[in-house]
Amino acid sequence: MKSDEEQIKHSGGRPKQSIKKDTVTGVRLSKLEHFVVKQKASKAGLGISVYIREMALNGQVVARLSEEERQFVRAALGIANNLNQLTMKAHREGALKALLVFETYRNEFDELLKRFKK
Repeated sequence: MKSDEEQIKHSGGRPKQSIKKDTVTGVRLSKLEHFVVKQKASKAGLGISVYIREMALNGQVVARLSEEERQFVRAALGIANNLNQLTMKAHREGALKALLVFETYRNEFDELLKRFKK
């Protein structure tokens, strides 16, 4: 006989959502309307269905980060990684060598902030 633990079989995969979207509603759009909706959804960083759902329920869409903002975040994360490496260098080789490298990273960060403020 198998124990209770062996009888429970986990199917794996993505967990079930608490609120299941099981009703499908169609919307007819002209080619021009579809193009406009698709462009707006793309600009917001969303799929067409999510964009239409948000507009229907809330009347507005809160866009995800723009491409420029994503590049800024990516650059800031790279600088954070460099600072972490700089800290390790300071522990290994001394603070004076690390300070010289730090000036380079600080200048990069200043330039990044100038670009973002524009």
